[in-house]
Amino acid sequence: MIVGIIGKPNTGKSTFFNAATLLSVPMADYPFTTIKPNRGVAYLRVPCVCRILGINDNPVNSFCREGSRFIPVNLVDIAGLVPGASSGRGLGNKFLDDVRQADALIHVVDASGSTDEEGGTSSPGSHDPIVDIDFIVREFDLWLQQILTRDWQRISRTVEAGADKLDILLAERLSGLSISGKIITECIDALGLKADRPAGWRDVDILALCSIIRSRSKPTLVAANKADLPLAKENIQRMREKGELVIPCAAEAELLLRRAAEKKIITYLPGDVRFDNVDPGTLSNEQKAALGMVSGKVLEIWGSTGVQETINSAFQKLLGTIVVYPVEDEGKMADKNGNVLPDAYVVRSGSTARDLANVVHSDLGDSFLYAIDVRKGTRLGADHPLKDNDVIKIVSAGRRG
Repeated sequence: MIVGIIGKPNTGKSTFFNAATLLSVPMADYPFTTIKPNRGVAYLRVPCVCRILGINDNPVNSFCREGSRFIPVNLVDIAGLVPGASSGRGLGNKFLDDVRQADALIHVVDASGSTDEEGGTSSPGSHDPIVDIDFIVREFDLWLQQILTRDWQRISRTVEAGADKLDILLAERLSGLSISGKIITECIDALGLKADRPAGWRDVDILALCSIIRSRSKPTLVAANKADLPLAKENIQRMREKGELVIPCAAEAELLLRRAAEKKIITYLPGDVRFDNVDPGTLSNEQKAALGMVSGKVLEIWGSTGVQETINSAFQKLLGTIVVYPVEDEGKMADKNGNVLPDAYVVRSGSTARDLANVVHSDLGDSFLYAIDVRKGTRLGADHPLKDNDVIKIVSAGRRG
């Protein structure tokens, strides 16, 4: 699973990406700073099952700190969009094509309204961030509409002649987005459109279909960045009243805290509600002022910088993920090397025991016999749905016993 980060230039999108991954990408106050999408690894933070079980763990594919398991997840920073992107403006076609690889999206918006329509910097309150939410949705919908309507007459003739089904043909058109015919059928039915008479559809019908397909195939939340600036709080409330899933963020503050923790100036874990100075006497006046600003204008007001909460929400709320822990030795809850609870995997809710086997290794899936719920000591079949914090042993033909 991949979560993409989108937004206009200068909203703090690349700062958010840097803060989430600590991977250095270009940052500057001019449009199109990011031309190629940047991939990085962030971490999902969840309560570790080791605390529930009362044991000490030895993570291998992740790490555990103070009872929290940090599990690597994939982010991609997609270059900034401007109005007219669906028509190719501002390298829009390339930017929109890059979005194909993402399963869900984080839309970074300047909550203070200090970034204008074109992505230029301005004073707080000079621009309405709700306009940015609406524009990016419309650009996506128009882009999808262009894809679907290129051969609409031919598609309509084929369907109405009974030579093929509409959901199959549209799924082929949208194959790069991994949208199934089933989802398309559900969207058509939800709108009450006649799938056997597409020639009678109006442009507004096709656009409505694109809108619902987009919302289901690319679920999106809003990272209301620059939440520490004037007018941000009022704008965040307005965005929430609009029905958006909105997380207040201060990406620059998060980046500052992570770098300070990296230099051992403070102790801080992503998502913490506070930080501690390691040795206050060694801090310069500039460092004290910066950390004081983060504490007073961000943490005390919002409870966190919002960056970790945004990542968690993207994977847990938008993609509906759970965390499961595969082990080889059910008695010790360890791998063959004795590492206790070595791995944590992020999978979709509803994933089965066989799905987990395939995630761990395709050979395990191919030779799957059964699984064991280690915490309950019960045997599970291939189609048994997994639950959050399950500890699972996979038994395969090659590893029986």
